[in-house]
Amino acid sequence: MSKLFSFSGSDDFFPEGSIYPNPKESNLLLSLGSHVDVYFTPCKRSRISAPFVFSGERFEQKPSIEVLPDECLFEIFRRLPGGQERSACACVSKRWLTLVSNIRRGEISDNTTDALNLKDVDSEVGDQNLQGDGYLSRSLEGKKATDVRLAAIAVGTASRGGLGKLFIRGSNSSRGVTTVGLRAISRGCPSLRVLSLWNLSSVGDEGLCEIADGCHQLQKLDLCRCPAITNECLLAIAKGCPDLTDLTIEGCANIGNEGIQAVARSCPNLKSLSIEGCPLVGDQGIASLLTSASYSLTKVKLQALNITDVSLAVIGHYGKAVTDLYLTSLPNVTEKGFWVMGNGHGLQKLKSFTIKACLGLTDLGLEAVGKGCPNLKQFCLGKCAFLSDNGLVSFAKAAVSLESLELEECHRVTQLGFFGSLLNCGPKFKAISLVNCLGIKDLSLGLPPLSRCGNLQSLSIHNCPGFGNASLAAVGKLCPHLQNVELSGLHGITDAGFLPLLESCEAGLVKVNLSSCANLSDKVVCKMADLHGWTLEMLNLDGCKISDASLVAIAENCQLLSDLDVSKCAITDSGIAALACSDLINLQILSVSGCSMVSDKSLPSLGKLGLTLLGLNLKQCKAISSGVVDLLVERLWRCDILF
Repeated sequence: MSKLFSFSGSDDFFPEGSIYPNPKESNLLLSLGSHVDVYFTPCKRSRISAPFVFSGERFEQKPSIEVLPDECLFEIFRRLPGGQERSACACVSKRWLTLVSNIRRGEISDNTTDALNLKDVDSEVGDQNLQGDGYLSRSLEGKKATDVRLAAIAVGTASRGGLGKLFIRGSNSSRGVTTVGLRAISRGCPSLRVLSLWNLSSVGDEGLCEIADGCHQLQKLDLCRCPAITNECLLAIAKGCPDLTDLTIEGCANIGNEGIQAVARSCPNLKSLSIEGCPLVGDQGIASLLTSASYSLTKVKLQALNITDVSLAVIGHYGKAVTDLYLTSLPNVTEKGFWVMGNGHGLQKLKSFTIKACLGLTDLGLEAVGKGCPNLKQFCLGKCAFLSDNGLVSFAKAAVSLESLELEECHRVTQLGFFGSLLNCGPKFKAISLVNCLGIKDLSLGLPPLSRCGNLQSLSIHNCPGFGNASLAAVGKLCPHLQNVELSGLHGITDAGFLPLLESCEAGLVKVNLSSCANLSDKVVCKMADLHGWTLEMLNLDGCKISDASLVAIAENCQLLSDLDVSKCAITDSGIAALACSDLINLQILSVSGCSMVSDKSLPSLGKLGLTLLGLNLKQCKAISSGVVDLLVERLWRCDILF
């Protein structure tokens, strides 16, 4: 014993050599951190668990379970009486965790199952240990995405109802997710229904084949930027997971027609398909899916693919159940493809359609789409360089069920096309949006005096520099029932153009966004508060030329207002005080970001407003000190404060 207390750190403490014959065994114990799914009993552990005891002048080695081969330990673990016990064993070392995570559900001893059901029928984990409803969700991102954590998830969730959803985003650069981790999930989580893999360069076909072999209940598979995955994995998934309903493939350059065709043959219940950036996927793969799942496929997204007019023809003929269609960046599709698709009469149930960056879309194809989709409600066009006013007006006449139209970067569409679509749309048309359409010019038009778009409720114009006072006044005359108005980045709009719109709106404005309309002043806000204060719920004046006078008018008239943004405006402490003194207003969101004249003096007012506030933005308010912010954070404990 004297040698023990006289030890000074020398390696000669144990005369027979190192306690660990293999230096790597010193790192055998694993620290899994505080956020893992492995269960362990709360009982106190002994400080020393090494298989050595001190006797007299020397150490004696006692028999240890660690000397047993993996096969024996595996047999022991699978005969343990419950999932909690196996989870506790998994906490001992990486070796034990690996062995426990490789136990398949069917390999657990039947005697263990019977004993467990008798012992713990009514407990939280009880008989769910082996049934596994799969209601748990787990997500790993970045450095946390490792095989060890996947093994811990597989073991831990097995005793708590089973894993139903698994999301892996990114991977640890040195110890990333590999086949080993996915094998653990495959064997321990047969109830898995949703699997999403993003940006995993180390995951290949073998790992997905393991999932297909063990997770037969898989319904949703999301593969994004997994370059090592090929057709082989889709062949395995199609064979092992026939209940697949949702498939997303993005940026997987080695997946082609063969894999897509396998899914088409074996997964008859597929409802949603999204393929993006897969150069090997062509007409054969898309055609096989559409023809096989003609009566089940409801959502289709095709982006950046080398498909041709053939695929669009198949969609137009066999897309009998499709309700949502998204086509973007299809360079090989021509006018003929869109024309044939529209005349295929198969898209009778289509409700939402998006076409972006497809140079093949022309006026003729757009008119055919309008006629061939009688139930279309939402339509979005973006970066369609050859679309003009004639095609847009023809489409508006043909699409009788259209409710919403969005145009983005369609530069050949002018004011004539914009107002022509308003005048020729059907009775259900409620919303129109223009984004970065440089062809819009502010021209005075002679509109028919009795023409009105009586049902339009939402107008959104973003960054269209040619949209000015004349256009806005014309919209006001045509659309008296507007409730939501979004005018962003329109420097051509002034008080003279916006005031007539306010006077024309009969239903009462509910949401108004005037951000970056730098030429609108207090006169507009005061008039708006007077005429529409009884309905106004959201108001964004970011960057407008307003002062405290606008806040006084808002405080006196806008009793329903819950969201107010006056960022980068010339308001002061007096304006904030006016809001706080109002008995009518009950703000939930307030933004005064960049208001340099709001200072520490607003502390009492902000404190009073904080009785109802849920969000407060004080960014770039240089006159407000950090001490005042700390006081607000302390007092307004339920309000999220940005500073």
